Amino acid sequence: MERETIYSEIKEYLVSAFDVPRDLITPEADLVEQLNLDSIDAIDLMVQLKEITGRKIEPDEFRGIRTIDDVLNLAQKKHAQG
Repeated sequence: MERETIYSEIKEYLVSAFDVPRDLITPEADLVEQLNLDSIDAIDLMVQLKEITGRKIEPDEFRGIRTIDDVLNLAQKKHAQG
């Protein structure tokens, strides 16, 4: 799966699930500081990544995630393992 496809799916999910303004969602955007996601939102995002990649995301893998770019890197890594 290409990075742009993953980015597009994550962006759409953040807009629809969390009402994040589309223009705030950039690869550099901080999930907590800029997008106002909390720990419950992070769990929901982990579940969505499983849907996108077809692979389970372990909480330890998500612990260091801070930005959209980090999410994209993890999603690509998990998808490549498939």
